[in-house]
Amino acid sequence: MSRKLVRPREGRMLAGVCVGLARRFGRSAGLIRLLFLLSLLLPGTQVIVYLALWIIMPNEDRHLVGR
Repeated sequence: MSRKLVRPREGRMLAGVCVGLARRFGRSAGLIRLLFLLSLLLPGTQVIVYLALWIIMPNEDRHLVGR
């Protein structure tokens, strides 16, 4: 299991941010997605953080090429 923070190709629903976070922290991708959706009910910058992670986190295949 990779401990790097990357957006994997498998398991994506939108950009792969939730799957990448789930793999990094050893949690279920469904749980991370549910927590994100529930957090949208609260005021805050959740969408901006998601978009920033989408831009910052490299794709899994791009990360492997740089090795």
